[in-house]
Formats: sequence, C-alpha cells, structure tokens
Amino acid sequence: MLVGYMRVSSENERQNTDLQYDALIKVGVDSRNIYQDKASGVKSQRVGLKNALDFMKKGDCLIVWKLDRLGRSLPHLIQIVAELKARGIAFGSLTETMMDTTTPQGEFLFNIFASLAQYERSLNQERVIAGLEAAKRRGKKGGRPSIITKEKMEEVLDALTAGKSKASICRNFDIKRSTLYDSLKRFTITTAS
Repeated sequence: MLVGYMRVSSENERQNTDLQYDALIKVGVDSRNIYQDKASGVKSQRVGLKNALDFMKKGDCLIVWKLDRLGRSLPHLIQIVAELKARGIAFGSLTETMMDTTTPQGEFLFNIFASLAQYERSLNQERVIAGLEAAKRRGKKGGRPSIITKEKMEEVLDALTAGKSKASICRNFDIKRSTLYDSLKRFTITTAS
C-alpha cells in the first residue's frame, strides 16, 4: 500500500500542501492514506509523520513529494529511511526519482547518502576535538562553564564533610542533582590535576 506524507513549514496561507497532495494522488496514493504536518522541519514533534509511520506495515511504501519534506537534516532523513527499511517498508520521493529504495539504483543512492552523512559526522567530531586541543594548549578549558560558583562549591563541600546528604544539599542550595554530581566530578578532576 502507498502511504503519502506531506509537510509545509508554516501554518500561514501562503504555504499549503496542494502541490504535494496533487502529486501524491497522481501516483496512486489513496487520499485516506495521506498524512500531513504544518510545522518547521526542525521540530521533532510531527504528529502527521508519527501517525504515518505508526500506520504502515511491512510491504507498504512511504511516498513524499520531496526529500526535504521528510527529514530535518540528512542524518535525520537517513535515520527515518533506515528505520523504514528495517521494518520492511520501502521509501520513494517523487521529485528525486532516483530515491526509490524499491530499486537497486535507489538503494545505491541511499547508501551513498548514508555514507556522506557518516563522513559529515566524523568530520564534525574531528573539528571539535581539534578545537578543544588547540584551546587546551592555550590554557583554556573546554566544555560548559560551571554553574556553581567557587564560593558556593566550597559551602557544598563543607556541607558534605559535615555529613549532609546530597539530596538535602540540592534542596538547600537550590541545585539540580545532575548539576551537583557534574560539579563534584569537575572538582575531583581539577584537584587531581
């Protein structure tokens, strides 16, 4: 069964799904099996997409008008298509006709996209690591700045030494538990250096 998904980025009247709807109907998608969202591609909560994915079963094919209507980014698009493939569901894009995972060419193209996305992630990781190392050589510390001031941290350590529980310290100093643990870990690393 063909299932269609369409999306526009905003709910104003200038953007509508008419073009996408007509294209999906033209290729044989039943109007009852077309799901839509009126939301930015960066929003992770897209009810129409979730409903379409929940509705489909093995052997179905998700059709979109254009690739950018489905994924927020290349890695997100690849993640969705990989999940479909794992469930035995095909994927096709009407505008990018080569992107049809039911054909060998489409499968090949999808694998190239997946490789490019992995390469992009690896390059980003390398850049981050190189930047942190360069900053470290210049005496700068990477990462987020500490939320707890030095004075407040000394008070926290005094309270811990006095036998106060971490839960009571969080309440008394208005600190989240995760922040306390992170700050204690940073303090231990700093004093050990």
